[in-house]
Formats: sequence, C-alpha cells, structure tokens
Amino acid sequence: MTMKIIYLRLSHSTLTTFTLRCRSKPDIKMEPSSGRPVDYQARESLIEARQLVGLNMDPMVCVEIGEDKKYTSMKESTNCPYYNEYFVFDFHVPPDVMFDKILKVSVMHSKNLLRSGTLVGSFKMDVGTIYSHFTTNGLSCLTLMTSQLAVRATLNVILQFEENILTLYFRNLLLPEGVPAERQWARYYLKIYRAEGLPRMNTSIMANVKKAFIGENKDLVDPYVQVQFAGQKGKTSVQKSCYEPIWNEQIVFTEMFPPLCKRIKIQLRDSDKVNDVAIGTHFLDLRKISNDGDKGFLPTLGPAWVNMYGSTRTYTLMDEYQELNDGLGEGVSFRARLLISLGMELLDTSSPEITSSTDVQMEGIPNISEVNMIILVHFLISQTATGKVEEFFLFSSFLEATMVDRKIGDKPIHFEVTIGTFHHLGDGDEEETELINNSSEEEMDDDGDLQYFKKQHVRYALILIHRNYFHLPYFERKPCIYIKSWWQDQRRRLYNANIIDNIADKLEDGLNDVQEIIKTEKAYPERRLRGVLEELSQGCRSFLSLANKDQSQSGRTKLDKERLKLCLSEVEAIGQQAKTMRSQVKKSTVRDKLKLAQNFLSKLRFLAEEPQHSVPDVFIWMISNGKRIAYARVPSKDILYSSIYEEKGKDCGKVKTIFLRIPGKKGFGPAGWTVQSKIEIYLWLGLSRQRKDYLSGLPNGFEENKLSRGPGLPASPPISLTYMMKQIFQLRVHMYQARSLFAADSTGLSDPFARVFFSSQSQVTETLCPTWDQLLVFENVELFGEASELRDDPPIIVIELYDQDTVGKADFMGRTFAKPVVKMADEHYGPPRFPPQLEYYQIYRGNCTAGEMLAAFELLQIGPNGKADLPPIDGPTDIDRGPILPVPLGIRPVLSKYRIEVLFWGLRDLKRVNLAQVDRPRVDIECAGKGVQSALISNYRKNPNFSTLVKWFEVDLPENELLHPPLNIRVVDCRAFGRYTLVGSHAVTTLRKFIYRGADKQANNWSTTVVTATYRHGLRKQVIPNLIYVFIYTLICVQVYPKELESDFGNFEDWLHSFNLYRGKAGDDDDQNVTDEDRIVGKFKVRNCLFFFIDDENMNFDSNMGMFNNIPSNDPINVLVRIYVIRATDLHPADINGKADPYIAIKLGKTEIKDKENYISKQLNPLFGKSFDVEATFPMDSTLTVSIYDWDLVGTDDLIGETKIDLENRFYSKHRATCGITRAYAIHGYNVWRDPMKPTHILAKLCKDGKLDGPHYGPAGRVKVENRGKLNFIYEHLALTVLNHWEEIPRAGCKLVPEHVETRPLLHPDKPGIEQGRIEMWVDMFPKDMTAPGPALDISPRKPKKFELRVIIWNTDEVVLEDDDIFTGEKSSDIFVRGWLKGQQEDKQDTDVHYHSITGEGNFNWRFIYPFDYLMAEEKIVISKKESMFAWDETEYKIPARLNLQVWDADHFSADDFLGAIELDLNRFPRGAKTPKQCTIEMVTNEGEMPMVSIFKQKRIKGWWPFVGKVEAELHLLTGEEAEKSPVGEGRNEPEPLEKPNRPDVALLWFLIPLKAVKRLVCDQYRWLTIKIVTVLLLLAIMALFLYNMPGYMVKKMLGV
Repeated sequence: MTMKIIYLRLSHSTLTTFTLRCRSKPDIKMEPSSGRPVDYQARESLIEARQLVGLNMDPMVCVEIGEDKKYTSMKESTNCPYYNEYFVFDFHVPPDVMFDKILKVSVMHSKNLLRSGTLVGSFKMDVGTIYSHFTTNGLSCLTLMTSQLAVRATLNVILQFEENILTLYFRNLLLPEGVPAERQWARYYLKIYRAEGLPRMNTSIMANVKKAFIGENKDLVDPYVQVQFAGQKGKTSVQKSCYEPIWNEQIVFTEMFPPLCKRIKIQLRDSDKVNDVAIGTHFLDLRKISNDGDKGFLPTLGPAWVNMYGSTRTYTLMDEYQELNDGLGEGVSFRARLLISLGMELLDTSSPEITSSTDVQMEGIPNISEVNMIILVHFLISQTATGKVEEFFLFSSFLEATMVDRKIGDKPIHFEVTIGTFHHLGDGDEEETELINNSSEEEMDDDGDLQYFKKQHVRYALILIHRNYFHLPYFERKPCIYIKSWWQDQRRRLYNANIIDNIADKLEDGLNDVQEIIKTEKAYPERRLRGVLEELSQGCRSFLSLANKDQSQSGRTKLDKERLKLCLSEVEAIGQQAKTMRSQVKKSTVRDKLKLAQNFLSKLRFLAEEPQHSVPDVFIWMISNGKRIAYARVPSKDILYSSIYEEKGKDCGKVKTIFLRIPGKKGFGPAGWTVQSKIEIYLWLGLSRQRKDYLSGLPNGFEENKLSRGPGLPASPPISLTYMMKQIFQLRVHMYQARSLFAADSTGLSDPFARVFFSSQSQVTETLCPTWDQLLVFENVELFGEASELRDDPPIIVIELYDQDTVGKADFMGRTFAKPVVKMADEHYGPPRFPPQLEYYQIYRGNCTAGEMLAAFELLQIGPNGKADLPPIDGPTDIDRGPILPVPLGIRPVLSKYRIEVLFWGLRDLKRVNLAQVDRPRVDIECAGKGVQSALISNYRKNPNFSTLVKWFEVDLPENELLHPPLNIRVVDCRAFGRYTLVGSHAVTTLRKFIYRGADKQANNWSTTVVTATYRHGLRKQVIPNLIYVFIYTLICVQVYPKELESDFGNFEDWLHSFNLYRGKAGDDDDQNVTDEDRIVGKFKVRNCLFFFIDDENMNFDSNMGMFNNIPSNDPINVLVRIYVIRATDLHPADINGKADPYIAIKLGKTEIKDKENYISKQLNPLFGKSFDVEATFPMDSTLTVSIYDWDLVGTDDLIGETKIDLENRFYSKHRATCGITRAYAIHGYNVWRDPMKPTHILAKLCKDGKLDGPHYGPAGRVKVENRGKLNFIYEHLALTVLNHWEEIPRAGCKLVPEHVETRPLLHPDKPGIEQGRIEMWVDMFPKDMTAPGPALDISPRKPKKFELRVIIWNTDEVVLEDDDIFTGEKSSDIFVRGWLKGQQEDKQDTDVHYHSITGEGNFNWRFIYPFDYLMAEEKIVISKKESMFAWDETEYKIPARLNLQVWDADHFSADDFLGAIELDLNRFPRGAKTPKQCTIEMVTNEGEMPMVSIFKQKRIKGWWPFVGKVEAELHLLTGEEAEKSPVGEGRNEPEPLEKPNRPDVALLWFLIPLKAVKRLVCDQYRWLTIKIVTVLLLLAIMALFLYNMPGYMVKKMLGV
C-alpha cells in the first residue's frame, strides 16, 4: 500500500508583538554559507616514480583534478623515472564542487600521439579529503598506486576564501594520517529500494496536453538514481511515469579500503530525451558512517530514509533554483526522500575477484520488508523495517511579523509552513485538493481553518514601521497553524544528537566568554575556563546516563548501534579529559587549554551530526501575491519535543526569531542581506500523543480560539491565540559610537546612521562620523505576556547601520542584535543592574564582520502611575543639537582629558586623484570631534616629508581604554582656487597601543646599566642584575626566515607607523575583484602618542617636540641599497608548456633594472645568485619592488609575481635592519664584515641612543658600559657578542636583525592573496655620508664540477636463462649489459654479447665511460640540453647521481629481451660483495642494515651487486683534470685496453650441435613418440610383408606346391 501524508496549509497576514518565557538565540548571519564560487589554486610538484611494474618502460605521468589534465614528459627505458615537474590548476567553483573533484595521478607506458599508452597504475583522492585532513591532522607524501606503483610527489593546494589562504604540504607518503600504506580492495554495496514524495515535474497545461494525445493522465516523471564515488559513476534503471518508484537494486563499487574519497554523491534524477534533470541530491560522508578507531566499524548505513532538498516543488520550465537540486547551496524545499542502505565487503587478496573488472555494477535485490499504506488519522500504525510509523504533530504560532520589505508590502502576504511533502491548495493541484476534501472530519475542519485564514489576510492592511519596512498588525490575536504527518519514529537518534548539541552550545558560549575576557584584559579568565570545563564534564555525564534509553525501539540499524558505542566512548573520554584539564588550568596556561577545549567542541559538533535522517526539516515561506519571496529552514531536531530537557530541541517550545532570506543565488551579496521579513514564531514538533505539552512554552496570559466541533468530537488545536495580558514599556536605546565600519562611499569613508527596530516601532539616529552620543526613546511599547517572563527574557532589538548618501537610497552597512536590561515597575533603578553599561556589539554584513557598535539598552515598565515612576533622563544639554537627547551621564563613559601628540613624518606612494597628480597634500587628524592639521607639503614630488613634525591637541576621551573612539586620518590635496580634494583616509580603530605608559621605577634603575662580556669559549652563564655574561659562537651561521622579515620585527613600526590610505567603496563579497589592495592610494607615516593630560610642572616633555625624543632628521638622505636575490621557488607557470623563463626586475624610485639578458630558461625554481646596487634618496625612493618576469621571445614579458619592501621603516628602525649582525667578526673570507661601522662603533652608538654609560673594555676581555678603554681586534668580537644579545639589555635593549635570508611571497595584482611563488633574498642599506662599504658578496650559483665515471663490467653470474634451444632444449642466454647515468639515456653504452651462456655466467671485461657535471653541495648531476629541436635555448636539469645497469638477452630476429636491472645511488649505495656467494638480494632490500659507501668519497670500488642475477663491476670516479691526464678507451679499446674475457670455446659448436640435437629429439623430448612411431612402422612393415606374401602363399597352398 502507498502511504500518503495529508498536510494542511493555513494562510494569514495578521501579526502582533509578543513576549515569552524563553526565547531562542537568533542567527545573525543572513547569507547562505555554501554555493558561492570561490577561487582555488592547486599546485603539484611531481618529483619521481619508483618500482614501476613492467619491463623496460617509457613512463609518463598524468595528473588530473576533475576534468583538467596535465602530463609530464616521457622518460625512456626506466622503471624509476625522475621528473621534478610542477603543475598548477586554477578553479573558480563553489566549495562543494571543488571538494568533490578527484585528484588522480596515473602512470602510463609509451604514450604518444598515435597511441594512448598502457595504464600502469593510478592513485585517487578527493580534494575534500585533502582539505579536511589538513585542517585537523596535516598530511604526509609517497603516493601508492593501485597497481603496486609508487610515485613520490609533493602536492600543494592553496585555497583562497576572501582574505584567508590555506596551504597544504605533503611529505613522504601521500596518505591521510591513520591510513595504512598497503590498502585492501573492497566492494561497496549501495542498495536503493524506493523513493517517495517526488515533486511534480510538469505543469497542469502539459498534463492536459498529454491527456489529450494519449488519453490518460500519467505522471510525467521518469526517475532514476545516479551514484558517484571515487571518480566512478553508476545508476539504477529508469522507472517510467512513476512518482513513487520502486527499484530494489544495488550499485556495487570496487575501490580500495580505506578509501581516499570520503563522500558518496546520491542524486535522484528525471530521465529526459533532451536533458536529464536533477530532482534532489544527497551526500553520504563516509567519516560519519564509519569509525577508524581501535573499536571502530566499517562503513554501514540503514536501511534508512534520506531526505533530499532543493528548489521549490512548483514546476517551471526554467527553474531559477535548479543548482540547489544539484547540491549547490542550501535547499529551500523538500524534494523527495530515498530509502537506501550501504554495506561494505573486504575482498581477500588471494581471491580471483580482485583481478576481475572494477567497473561499477548494478544488480537486483529482494524487496525490503516495508509496509506501504495510506495513513489515515484513526488507523493503527504499522511496524516497518525502518521503524514504527507514528503520527507527528507540528504546531506553530506566528507571534510577530515585522520588517517586511517595502517592495512587497503593498501586496497580499501570507506565510506557509511545510514539513515533508506539502502541496498548495488552489495552485492547480487537483489531486491534493481532492485528497484534502475527502479526508476525515477533523481534516475537513482544518480545511475550514485554512479558508478562514485565507480570507482573513484580506481584512488587515500592512502598517508602515519605517519608510523601508512594514509590519503585520496581529496585536493581541496570534494566528496558529498545525500539521499532522506520519513518519518513522526514530526520535532516539535525534534525542542523542540534541544532547550533544546542547553540550556543544554551552561549551561554545563558555569559550566565547573566556576569549572575550582575555580580549578585554579582564581579571581571572582561568576561573571562567574552569567553570566551562566543569560544566562540560557534567554534560558528558548526563549524556552517558540518557543515551542508552529506548534501545528496544524498532528500526534500529547497525549504524545506530555502532554510533551509540562511538558517542558513548568519545563523550566519556571528553568528560574525563575536561575533568583532568580543569585542575591544570592556570593563568599562564589559559590560552593553551583554550585551544584544547576548542578541539573538544569540534569533536562534539562532529558527533552531533546524524547521517540517518528521519523527520524532514520544516520550511517557512513568505508568499506575496502568489509568488514565493523568502524562506527559512528549521531543522526538525531543533524543535523536537521530549519530556527530558536535555533531549529537547534547542528551539522546541520557544519563540524563535527568524529572518526570512531570499533563496538561491539571489541570497548572495547585498540583495540577500536585506531582511525580507522578521518573524517571531513559536514551534513545537512531537508525537500526537504528546500534544498536551505543545502550548506549555508559550508566553502566559492567552486564550485559545478554537473552531466549534460537533458534539462528542475531540477538541481541535487553536486557530489563534488571544492575549489578555499586556505590559507597557519604555525602551531607551543609548547609541554612543561605532568603529571599524564598512567603507560605503566612493571616498573610502561613510556617513553612518543606525535604524533601531523593536517590536512594531523604529527610530533613527543622526548621521555623525560615527560617534552618535544619542538617546532614542521608544514610548508605549506594548508587549504581551506576564511581567516576570519579560524581565528574564525580553525580545531582541535589531539595529541596522546604513550609509547616508546625498543622492539615492542609503546603503546597508551591517546588522546586529541586542537584548535590553529590563526594569519592572516595582524594581529600584540602581546598582548593580542599573544604569546599564555600554557594551560593544559585533556588526555583521552577510556572514562577515563589518565593525563594532558601542551601545546600551534598557526596557523600563510603565506602572500604574505612568511615566512619573520612570527614572529621569539626566545628561548634558547640547543646544546646538536641538531636540536630540545625548546619552545620560550615568551611562555615558567617564571622560578625562587626553593629550594626543602626532609626529607627522611624511606621505608615500600617493596615486592620482581624478587623473591629476597629488602636489600639495595635507593630513587632517580627528578624534572625538577634536583634531589637528599637519603642515602643508609644498611640493610632494620633491620632498614628501612634512616640514613641521610634531603637533598635538587635547580631547576628552573615556577613561576606559576599550571605549576609546577611532582616530580618523584624512589626506587632502590643496588645489587652486581654494579647492580641497580627498586623496585617501584611514581609521585607527584602537588607540591602546599608542597610549604612553611612562617608564616604571624598575626600568629607571637601569639607567646606569653595567654590561659585561667575556670573549672565551664556554657555556653561557646565568644573567644576574647589572651583569650579563655571554660568549661568542664559533659556529658561523645565517638565519633563514621562512617568511618576511617584517613578521618577526613588528613590521619595523617601532619608530614609524605606516597607515594605508584608502579611497573607494569597499568591495562586497559578491564582487571579489575589489579588494583592500585595490583601494590603497598611498601611505601615511606617523607616530602617535596618547597620554593623560596632567597639569604638572614635572612633566618631562619638550614644548616643541612633546614626548618624542631623539627624533632623527627627516631631510632627504642618500643611501646605497644592495639587493641580494638568491633564488625563487614554486613560480606560477607562465608559458604554454607549463614552464617559465624567469628573470629579475628591480624598481626603486625612478631607477629600474631588468636583468632580461640573464633569464633562466624553462625553470619554475630558478637559482639566480644575483646582487644589485641601487642609489636611492629617502624619502622619495622608499619602496623597493622586486619582480619576477617571464621572458618571451615575441610580445611583452609577463609578470609572474612581485614583492614590495618598505626600506624607510627598516632604515629608521631601532632593530637596525640596515645590515645584519653576524655571529662572528671576520675581516677576510666569505663571512667578511660588511657594515661600514665596526661592532665597537655600533655598540657605542646604541649605548648613547639608549642613554647607557659605556661601553668600557676592561682587562681579560671584559666589556663594561663605563669609561672606554683602548680598542684592539679582540674588542670587536666582544662588542659583537653584546650586539647579538642586545635584547637582554633592560629598557634600551631590543633584538637586532641578524645576518639573514628572508623568504618573501610573490603576488600578482590580478590574483590578490594567492601566492605566485616565493623569493629568497636580503637587502643591505648603507648611508652615502658614511664610509663606503666593501664590494658586494659573490653569491653567484655554484658551478658544477666535471667528473668522469668509469665503470668496468667484469662478469655476471646466475643471470636468468631466457632462451630455449630449439634443437637441444637447453636453457641459455646471449647476455650483454647496458648502462647509463640517470638523465643521460641518450648516452647508453652496451657491452659485447656473451653468446650461449648456459649457466648465467657472462664474461665481458668491458669499460663504460660517463663524463658528467656535478654539484657537490646539492648532490645532483647538472644536464643542459634542448627539450626539442624547436627549443630556442638549452634547459638546465638537476638530477640525482644514479647509475643504471641492465642485463639483456640479445636476439637476432626480434627485440632484445630485458632480464633485470639495478640502480645505484652514487652518493649512497651498498658496498659490493667480494664473492658471488656473498652477493644476495638483501643487499638492496635491507639497505638500512648494510654498509653504505659513496663513490665521491671512496673514488674507487669493486664488487658484486645483485639484480636478476649478479654483476661484478668496478666503479672509478675521476675529476675532469684527472681524466684528461690519464685517458682510457671505451670497451677494450686503447688507451689502457682491457684483456679479452676468458669465454668457453664455441669453435666446434657447429659440429656438436646436430649430434646433440638428434640425441635430444630421440632420447629426451620425443622418446615415447619415437617408440610409438617405430612400433607402428614395424607393424606396418609386417602387415605389408604379410599382404605381399599372402597371395603367393595361398597359391602354393591351393596348388599343393
């Protein structure tokens, strides 16, 4: 029987304000989290392959990601090819699409233009697995192929999500952590039984047309199921014209286990002759249906129903939400549900099934014991294989509908609530109309309810809240909707998920509290963390006691049982760890323990996700004039009822604030951020027999309005609620200021104002920038319910920020929520609750943060005496502001007078404004309404520094540093006729780091610090007051920074702060081409100082310079800049061949150097080794740009990437970044001292600048910062030792930049945020007014050294005998040996042939000679050659030094047979055995236990090595000069010829072979055949003689002769 569920829809349009006992926490993020395309870049470096299965292969590797393929070059005659090639893939797709793409690495043999090649092996992994394992555990690198193939690769995947970049690095084994290197074959059986609830796939017109032609009205849908897994695809049969198809089929996938593709995509599709259309999509995550732990279980699922969601159920020819049916984005409606199960079977490695085809198979299966029937209200519910079918009751009451978008406010509006299959009444759905009309009496009454509300929405008109929003006037009458539906009772799954979710929610809130305490520097964060961990431990204990209930419930699957075990063990472990960690929390360990607690939260969130669905989600739609406008999706588990509080859904029986949003792609960007409607809705879902509790969570004080029923019939649920209790309040909104707001204007600024919505009222602040200091008063706010409920849990306040524009409508900037502090009429207005304190509220724009708002909210009840009982509004009067009320004194922050000093240094890199250059700029600085202007720069191009450095102004700021307003910086260009043009602006959001703290007493005691150093070898001694012992390191080293030097030295902003100046509107999320980098128009260099202003005569500051001391001159200074560029790595390919021809370009000021002549051909990891000297003048030439270009023969060169360095900040920094401090002082050699100032001079200057006495050099090499003594060479070492430990000097000390190499990312302006490679370099700067520095260091790349390897093949033994003698049958081989160095296959050399070896022994005495170029430091052979005959120049390759030796069997009339090979790494290979008996295969397989040698150290070695047999060889390595002095000939040629081998004499073989052949044929191979033939011949001879003699004998007998 077919089960159909009857749904009722109630349409309405009335609405009111409400109150409640407990409210759900609203979701402030409006934008859908999935479906938006994102930029991805995948990089793969494929280095080499090893142990390829096959003989004498020509392998090529193909790398695929999705549909994109890239190939390596083909390597000839090797099973261990070396590639070292680099590939880059670019994508712009949604995350779900990207993570489902398959990364496939395949090795093919002999692929060329005419043949596709033979597949040797492949390896597959989906990108989602890579991403998920990196974010949790990281991954490691040697890729194991499925055909016993190994490829070592390094895979880098860089993901860009707006400003976040993620890089994945693989090392050693390309397998996730916990996955074994050798995996087992397995079969995955996905059984598909049936589907229900499919939407109509045709319109009523198409149905009538079909009925007219065919004569019957069949369902116009031909469903089938398509499954994709690990790059394979399978599908079921097509069920023709069926809305409830039954397949009973299984799809079988054969794949390795554990699989490296973690998701199975199940898609229900409609077959069509033109184009198949997806009906719905579901993803099975194997991580959620399996467990890889010690007590884990294999993937298993069901049989269970899975719900599919997608576009709306109304069919249209052009479905604008079709991408939702493909699984891209959040579904907006229920589409269907599918009954499936999944099982897995491991295959025996010895089974012949493994060698069979791994193609996807489709098989039939028996029908599941599922009882299908039409469910009516009073029928008994049957037992099914997936659980007992129960009647569920969904109740909803709309308490408020406000903030209805003005665009739709003038049309009829009603709301629709659906769960599962719900069809409209009056939308052309004749079958559903008939079904409802023929339902039971209760349902007929419900239909009456529907008609009642459908009429009622016409009676009420929308009321305008604000010019942008309407609200529905429900007032005290709240409409209700209820739906009865029938589903399998699998509440236990949802109960357990709710318990874990409840634990996770409390943990998340607690961790957020701890982070806020740390952020605001409040006291005792460790106490709050201990409380959070204690609460977590208690929650875990409650789960252990509740989760085991209802274990006898029908329909429990194997996955239910296994997941229960998993959850119990994991939650118990989390509880124990939290209990243990609670006792370990200390003030010093809070941050570390907080990270561990975050891991607990992620584990709980993972466990709470239930893979087996039961009740579908609830959808709420707002429909205007018959068109679906906006929706909200509520998970059914969140509103599921249970009598146990922990099991109840977090929103069940609570009033939930829901913001309806636009479905599909329209919900992205600014269009989706606008609220279509805000509804306050009460939801309750449970079994019908639990209905007695469905109204218990509503606010008290209401009466139920029910339809009259016939006598004896049970009462129906209410059609509406009428509230009799009403409370009157006054809401006071104290809006103080905002900061870090979104730049909404083209100028880069904004004119923000706030709209505050509460209930059905709204008010707006004035537009200031953006310190409002305004009190908004909402009078006579009506809230329904009991006063005590409202006090504990008031409704939320919605605050939206907009940018005021002179022309056009205001632009949305962000939104936030707040809850007011409630004061009842009988409460005293006083501490600790009143007056409320100002707090910062995070503002969101879509899913992204868009600033913070400082405000306070209080809700005051108006008692019987009216407003006279309300606390008065006290505050300063401001006549200029007119009727606008400021924030009262008790709430507004306590202000103190501050003095803000600004050191104006200069402006840099200003771009044009309106096509005109900036010539006379000025800087305006404002804070809290006060400000100061800089001096005017008369000619920006000649000198961009300010003539007057220090200016100051006084301002009243809050004493609480967290409440300080932002500091706004504006740069204007003063032009002719008194015009001022805005150049750019910047807002400093926090002033805390600029506050002058003053020197403490302890630091002042060090004003006469004594520093002592000893020049000797020994251990570093303990630092004691006034005395520091250090020593000089004898090891000379250079520190290599893996990132920019600025990251370790605070961007060198210890002296000057660089603020980027912005102009233009900030880019929205949907416009990813607009980034902050594109909006930068220059830099402002400044130093701020903020401190309390105290009128004290003892204040120690200069009247002109203020608190700034030792200010250097900002006059132009000439500097010699020396740039050292070592190399670039992982460059983005720029040519069509996947390579690049990079060269260096330097730009500093007007000086531009392009080293185009020295480009490096076809390299993505070029080694430059170049230095460039550039003369610059600060401040005009302060930004150094180092670029890497791709050289092109035709056309302009392409920019690969560039990096920019602010040299001026480095030059003036106290970290002394002009020239790195070495570890040791040397006046000769490669580590010669480069700085023009000696260490003693540098130390003396630092002591002077830091106001320290000294230094003084005493006897025995002691250095004291007192009375300078006589200097000698030893003093330079002592001074350098002090400089290397300068950060240990109190007050004046800081870390000095050591001798270093920094690694900087290369970026491209068209691809912001994605690295295009990295460059290793460093920069030295030398003032021209000092002693000229010495010559630049020679960092040119090492030149390879010429070597010659001489290999003598003496003998072979036990070589496989390949041939069978056709005459003698003896096993033999015609042996010869072939050898070459890896990468030099064209220089193969062969010995002569040892013919007819019948023992595997071969004698050669043959010499191979291999000249090569070798880099000792990198242990690589350097080869320079053209890639093809069309190549313009040679390409340099660096290949490991490896010798390949192969043994072959020579054939005259066919191809030679390959017998075996060995590859020897010349830097590390096993020592050869002295005799053949001692030579075993373990010499190669157990390299770790064998003595290893290097030919570059031992020079000459002789011995036996194993391959398929054994070879005796002698290796002799000579340098190029030695080889020229003692030349030798190849083979056995002159000079120094080798003796001919002593081979067996084969001169008489021609005579002996025929005799041996006859003997073998007669006696051995054909013995029995010969006997049979001889016997037959004898019998035939006898028969012939008999026949020949018989006539004569008979005649004689007859004649009697």
